[in-house]
Amino acid sequence: MISLFRAIALACMLCLLGACAVNPVTGERELSLISAQQEVAIGAQNYRPSLQSQGGRYTIDPEIGLYVAEVGHKLAAVSDRAALPWEFTVLNNPVPNAWALPGGKIAINTGLLLQLEDESQLAAVLAHEIVHAAARHSASQMSRGTLINLGTQVAGIAAQNAGYGSLAGFAQLGGAAWMARYSREDELESDTYGMVYMSRAGYDPRGAVELQETFVRLNEDRQGDFFSNLFASHPPSPERVARNREQAARLPAGGARNRERYQREIRQLKKDEPAYEAMQKAVAALNDQDPKLALEYLDRAVRIQPDDSHFWELRGHAWNQLDNSANAGKAFTTAIGKNPDLFSHYLARGVLRYKTGKTTAARVDLEKSHQLLPTPTASFYLGELAADAGNRDEALGYYRQAAGSDTQVGERARFRLVSLELASEPDKYIPSRAFVGDNGYLQVLIQNNSGMPVADIGIQVVKMQNAFTVAESLRLRGPARLEPGQQAIVRTGIGPFDSAEAAGQFRSRVIGARPAE
Repeated sequence: MISLFRAIALACMLCLLGACAVNPVTGERELSLISAQQEVAIGAQNYRPSLQSQGGRYTIDPEIGLYVAEVGHKLAAVSDRAALPWEFTVLNNPVPNAWALPGGKIAINTGLLLQLEDESQLAAVLAHEIVHAAARHSASQMSRGTLINLGTQVAGIAAQNAGYGSLAGFAQLGGAAWMARYSREDELESDTYGMVYMSRAGYDPRGAVELQETFVRLNEDRQGDFFSNLFASHPPSPERVARNREQAARLPAGGARNRERYQREIRQLKKDEPAYEAMQKAVAALNDQDPKLALEYLDRAVRIQPDDSHFWELRGHAWNQLDNSANAGKAFTTAIGKNPDLFSHYLARGVLRYKTGKTTAARVDLEKSHQLLPTPTASFYLGELAADAGNRDEALGYYRQAAGSDTQVGERARFRLVSLELASEPDKYIPSRAFVGDNGYLQVLIQNNSGMPVADIGIQVVKMQNAFTVAESLRLRGPARLEPGQQAIVRTGIGPFDSAEAAGQFRSRVIGARPAE
């Protein structure tokens, strides 16, 4: 009970200090440590990386993007924050999902558009996301997170780097923390006020009821993780259907459905739907190391829709598995020609060019990919190129970027990073301590914290005349090999001493080491 009182007192104090703000949609006071200006800046900064990491903009039929933006702006204009810099984008991603970043940046996947029947259902999706942005749900979530874990910074957007660029990871692609896990109250609030916005904009709010019914059905029928992101961020339930139905009954009857227009606008997606089904089968075949089967599916996809760059990138990966680098390179180049604004195409071709010795061209591709979306894979290979050219500091910078990734690439980057730093900073990874042993002689304890076996360890022991002056210096050879985490004691021959306190006169430092073979 005391902790509860303390929490209430803290919340009150923060409100008094200006940490509380009014929810623009509900009018209620809520905790917020992030200003409206910061919120807009966060959304603007992370919008492009979010789009890049989740398939890129849908470019096959630009009219679909214009149509979705038209509906979105119509709803945003009647929202409680109409002045936000609203943006609406259609992503070329078959996973049924939609999300909102702080400050009014909203995206919907082609996979979700295919699940909808009319414009009122589209309006229900967009209005729901508009409420998340208008009600500052992301800012509230981040503020609560900051209180729980002081010093935590806003998470950045991270691309998937396993498998086949942004393709094989479609079903796992998520985004930053503010996109993914709204509270139950936030979700219900977005349902309720989203229907209000729909009604204000002239749409039939029953579209929102049908949308939730569709989500419940998909949740019951789903196989594997294809819908996991949608249902993690927007969990469906019969309760939400019932609440939406009650809210629809309270709003004015009627309103636009625009089924014919909606079906007309998505006709290209409908026509190409078999191509995207073939693409998913091709991804599965590639993950099963069956590139010939993958190419069969991709041939089918390309026959239906030859302009989708994702199909061509996947063809490149298939040819790569077949050790046909010439065809792989042609496919990656075609992908870039179809969509020159997606990081994964340049990344795939850049890695291929590096591995086939075309280092100058590889650098161009990898730098372009890194510019569009910094990824551990691009950072690692740019580090390799810098190291090969003798640019140690540049290589270290790239390796440090890649080393934070919990992937095979991250592990390789950490190895390269340690390998380079061992030459100049061995004591950073192999700390040492001088002490007087039981026999009265000075000894040095060392421990390998590098994460890899090391060899040729050199140690320097100095006797200090005072805090600033060295009286004597001795160099010692350490063990021939030291495994990760292993400790070793090196004898110095200095002594004997009557007291363990004599070790205070000495300083030890590892001055040489290299990765063991």
